[in-house]
Order: sequence, then structure tokens, then C-alpha cells
Amino acid sequence: MHAQGRPAGRSYRDGARAGLPFAVATAVLGVSFGVLARQLGWGVVAPVVCSVVVMSGSAQFAIASILGAGGGVGTATLAAVFVNARFLPMGLAVAPSLVGGRLRRAAEGQMVVDASWALANRGDGSFERRLLIGATLPQMAAWVGGTAVGVVAGGFLADPEALGLDVVFPAFFLILLAEELKDRRAVAVAVVGGLVALALVPLAPPGIPVVAACVAALLGLWKRP
Repeated sequence: MHAQGRPAGRSYRDGARAGLPFAVATAVLGVSFGVLARQLGWGVVAPVVCSVVVMSGSAQFAIASILGAGGGVGTATLAAVFVNARFLPMGLAVAPSLVGGRLRRAAEGQMVVDASWALANRGDGSFERRLLIGATLPQMAAWVGGTAVGVVAGGFLADPEALGLDVVFPAFFLILLAEELKDRRAVAVAVVGGLVALALVPLAPPGIPVVAACVAALLGLWKRP
């Protein structure tokens, strides 16, 4: 038994079972991304390849929304990097629990997603590696498969907004934001970031308001020694 009272060394199968409920929601988001990416002119292959390579709803939604509004590739990429900045400390935390050489550890590091990271966290600074990987696999399949389904369905939809798919992007980011509003400081940073973005929307090119809001948020959350 683990010091925290949890069973040690849970298997990949245990992880897959734990990840299945999250895979259902991931599939829905994947379908939405596929439909909207197709409608934005990404074609059939690009959205699926993007989901395989990037495998991040937050980053992909940021890229799609900025490019769809007429923003540049550089701005969209920078916004995606800022939005996914949380994976740097998450990856550093889970790194000691991975095994093998550099290539294997790098591959296993790609399995770090929000839900799996939380499930595998033992609470003492260590992570259940097999549980982490097992929980990510069904979510990965759901994300890529959902994107493929959405891409195909998007070719038959004349107006995705009629299904309410146009609200998926903002709703997704609101969900991410709600999970982080745990104290007054976080709320204040979110408000400042939102105000910065709103102020820049009528003045700056598409994507710049998002990048500026992310920079404001990072500066606001910076903990000085």
C-alpha cells in the first residue's frame, strides 16, 4: 500500500478505466473542433493531423479561433503556447516518475493531459506512471477519432452555428477559467486579463488581444521570491 493509503502500482487497464468518463467529453469536443476546423477551411487532413500532433483542446481551439478571425500563424502559435504554459510545471512534476531513456521518457511525457495528471497524482510529489498513460490513451483516441468524425460531418453542414457549435470555443475556455478561480488573486488576474483583451479587440489585429491577456495573466500570477 502507498503511504497515502492508495494502492501502489495500478495498471494501464486501471488507468484506461479511470480515463473512459473523460474520453466521452473529449470525443464531443473533438467532434466540435473537427466541424469548426472544416468550416474554417482547414480541409480534411489538417484538423486530424493537428489533433494527432498537438493533442490539446485549449491550444487547438486558440489556434482555430485566431486563424478563423483573420489572425496570423505566428500570433496563433504564440497564443497557443501561452494557453498551454501550464504543461511546463506539470511535465517537470511528473518527469521523475517516468522510466527509460530520453526518447522513451519524451514519448511518455506526451501522455500528460489535465485529467490524467490529476488522476495519477499521489499527493506526495510522485505519480503513478502506468495509471497516467492508461488514462490518457482512451482520451487520445477519443480526441483524434472525434476530430475525424467532426471533419466528415462538417462537410455536410452548411451552417454549424445552427447547431450552436459557434459557442464551443468560448464555452471551452470558460470551463478552463472556472477551474482556476480558486482565490481572490486568481479572480483579479482573470478580470484584468479579460479587460485587457476587451480593450484591444477593436484596436489590435486578431490574436493580439489573446496574447496580451495571457501576458497580463502570467505577470499577475508571478510569484516573486
